[in-house]
Amino acid sequence: MKTKVAVHGATGKMGQMVIAAILGEPDLALVGGVDMKVPGDFLEIPGGRVPCSTDLDTILRETKPDVLVDFSTAKAVIPMAVAAAAHRVHIVSGTTGLSADDLKKIDELAQAAGIGAMVASNFAIGAVVMMYLAKFAARYFDYAEIIEEHHNTKLDAPSGTALTTAKMMAQARGERFLEPQHKEQPASRGQNLEGIAIHSIRLPGIVARQEVILGALGQTLSIKHDAISRECYMPGVMMAVKKVKELKGLVFGLDKLLGIS
Repeated sequence: MKTKVAVHGATGKMGQMVIAAILGEPDLALVGGVDMKVPGDFLEIPGGRVPCSTDLDTILRETKPDVLVDFSTAKAVIPMAVAAAAHRVHIVSGTTGLSADDLKKIDELAQAAGIGAMVASNFAIGAVVMMYLAKFAARYFDYAEIIEEHHNTKLDAPSGTALTTAKMMAQARGERFLEPQHKEQPASRGQNLEGIAIHSIRLPGIVARQEVILGALGQTLSIKHDAISRECYMPGVMMAVKKVKELKGLVFGLDKLLGIS
C-alpha cells in the first residue's frame, strides 16, 4: 500500500520540488497540497490533479494523508504541527528559523498524538556529512568560523544549517572556541555562537553553500558543501517521508536516519 503524502507550502520552490519527487516514487502517493498562495481548489499534476487549499485542516480531513511534508515559514510551523497532531498525521519539516521552544512544542504534540516528527535544518545528504565532519574536526582546533551563502530570498540569517553546525561543533569541543583578541566585537565579524563567527551572504544566483574553516598554528582546515540545485535535498526528504512512520516524537537532524549522529 502506498504512503499518502500531503505538502504544506505546496506552491513554493521547495514545495514544487517535493511534489515532483513524490510523483517519482512508486511507493508514495500525493493526495493534497496547502499554501496561502494557492491559485485554486486543485493542483495540476501529470496525469491529473489533487485537492489544494489555503486551509490545512480541510486538506487533512478530506485527503487523510499518512505524512505531511512542510516547507513553509517558521511562524506557520506550530499551527501546522497542531493540525497534523490533531489528525494523527506524521510530520516531515525542512522549514528553518525554528526556536528551541518550537522544537519542544513539536515534540510534545507528536508524543501526545503518538506520531513521528522529523525536522531537519538541511536535507542534503552531503550537507549532513559536512556537519558531521565539522563536528569531528572541532575537537582538534581552537578557532573556527563559518561562511554560509544562500539566495537573496531566504528569510532567515544565519541559516539553520550554520547554527546547527556551530552548536554541534561546540558540543563536540566541550567549550567555547577561542576568538580573535578584540576589545569590542566589531559588527563586521558576523553573528557569534560559542566563539564561532558566522558570516551570512545573500545573493541571487546562489542556491546554498557553506564552508567551515578551522584554524591552528600554521594551518587551516576547510570543509565545504555546495548545493548546485534544490534537487540535492530530495533524496533526504524522501528518506524521511518513508521512515517517519517508524518514529514517535521528534527526531531532529537527518544524521539520525543516516546513522552518523
